[in-house]
Amino acid sequence: MNFHRIILSLAAILFICGGGTAQDRLTLEQAVQLALQNNFDIKLTKNSVVLAKNNFSRANAGMLPVVTGNFSTNNIVSNTKQTLSSGQTQERNGARNSNLVYGPVLNWQVFDGMGMFARYDQLRELERLGESNLKLTLQTTVADVINNYYDLVQQQQQIRALTGALDISRLRLKNSNNRYLIGRAAKLEVLAASVDLNTDTTNLLRQIDVYRGTKIRLNQLLAREISLDFTVTDTIIIQNNLQLADLQNSASLQNPALQSALINKSISELNLKQVKAARYPLVSINSGYNFNKSTSELGFARNSIGRGFNYGLTASINIFNGSLQKTSERNASIEIENASLEFNKINQSISAQIMSLYQTFQTNLELVKLEKQNLEIARQNLEITMEKFRLGSVAPLEFREAQKNYIDASTRNTNAQFEAKLAEVSLQQLAGVLSL
Repeated sequence: MNFHRIILSLAAILFICGGGTAQDRLTLEQAVQLALQNNFDIKLTKNSVVLAKNNFSRANAGMLPVVTGNFSTNNIVSNTKQTLSSGQTQERNGARNSNLVYGPVLNWQVFDGMGMFARYDQLRELERLGESNLKLTLQTTVADVINNYYDLVQQQQQIRALTGALDISRLRLKNSNNRYLIGRAAKLEVLAASVDLNTDTTNLLRQIDVYRGTKIRLNQLLAREISLDFTVTDTIIIQNNLQLADLQNSASLQNPALQSALINKSISELNLKQVKAARYPLVSINSGYNFNKSTSELGFARNSIGRGFNYGLTASINIFNGSLQKTSERNASIEIENASLEFNKINQSISAQIMSLYQTFQTNLELVKLEKQNLEIARQNLEITMEKFRLGSVAPLEFREAQKNYIDASTRNTNAQFEAKLAEVSLQQLAGVLSL
């Protein structure tokens, strides 16, 4: 493959992936805002919260009366033969009878063992659970956006380092070729420089491919056109003042998963109250106002019309249902125990994650300082080696080693910054204090 064609193709790719001035700069704040507005998971969870709010009502808990308007009509055509008490016989073929009834009916369950109040409180807890799940979705989505954004930043830094290495390899090949033409270098040196240049080109192209894939994932999180191109900032800002005690205290109060587990425990306790309510009688009030009209072609009353108010009281109690009541209560008690165990499990898991991540965070902060120093040393070593290479006083292998050391130091430096940022975001997410 023609060497110059490789370089031109590479330059075009670099322009598409980040070098063009026509691209929009996407800040982290803009990315988070777009995610909060557009992300599908957030929208779905918000709709679930709205549904829970709509369901939280006294009517849905069964505390309010139900009023219905009833209407019924019945018509009969029959062949009828009647024998009266006097012995007289009446007979009619095709006799028509009709009955018309309509009017409002009220039914109100006024007592169910306090189960309706437990259901009302449970609906309130379900609304709180929906809000807690929404907060969890928000925190998770924002964390994903931040992580992908800073992943692009560190990849961008790596692309910049690999591009610099490619420039150096290009210069090395040029010098080696010139030295070969004047007889001061062997053909082997030119071939080695060509191989190293191709290797650096491959590494850069692969990194650009990873960079493009991360852009697609971020666009997907923002729920916008996945092919939309953009640039990101150049630096990773790390908040290094996090305190372990503050994170643990915040997690116990604000972690959404922990709050959801606590709400689920409360829901299980309210469910037991509803189950126990079945031990008490059910008392209902019923009332209505009816209009009744009947017609008959055969009988003592040819027409009958009635209207009036009716009311009554209905009560029922479970006497025996095969011990299902006791079974239901035992099962509800087990659900409470499971909810409590789940809460303790999540609480311990969060504490362990915070402890482990905090240690990782502190280690990464130290690595950031160390790798920054190593990068500066590698840069100085490369500059000195390049100068010696221009003077012809350093071997090609030694030059390549200095070049690789600089690339490795640059990669470790950006990785240390990115890993520290990931640990910081995870700690804030677990503590429930990740800034939105």
